[in-house]
Amino acid sequence: MSSATLSLERSFDAPREAVFAAWTDPEVLRRWWAAGPDWDTPEAEVDLRVGGGYRLAMREPGGPTHVVAGEYTEVVPPERLVYTWTWEHDSPGSAGSIVTVLFREDGDRTTVRLTHTGFTEPAAVARHEHGWDAVMDSLERRVLAPQRA
Repeated sequence: MSSATLSLERSFDAPREAVFAAWTDPEVLRRWWAAGPDWDTPEAEVDLRVGGGYRLAMREPGGPTHVVAGEYTEVVPPERLVYTWTWEHDSPGSAGSIVTVLFREDGDRTTVRLTHTGFTEPAAVARHEHGWDAVMDSLERRVLAPQRA
């Protein structure tokens, strides 16, 4: 069985430490982990250590709650996160996939390079590409944009 990979890169007008904290601090994750501008985040649990787990929920208004969970396999603040990725509901083609997030300083900006590997069907890549784009938009809109001077 072959596997597919998704890679995205996004730059934010914020220091690397702030962007890393946004991905790892449950309080900050509750502010932005959502795939739509009117979605909310009812749950964000993080045990930030190798072998520690996470559980993140995003809720559509008047609709279902989507929950993803996994385990951290690498934690290098504020440079790198690697973790497993499994939806608690049925999401064909992505169970047991791996997410790698790199945080690179670029002057006053931070570039986030996300690689999501281990998809077993092309439709899963497309769904996740849309979702990752949406949550990164949410991160910028809800957390990092207010830091601009």
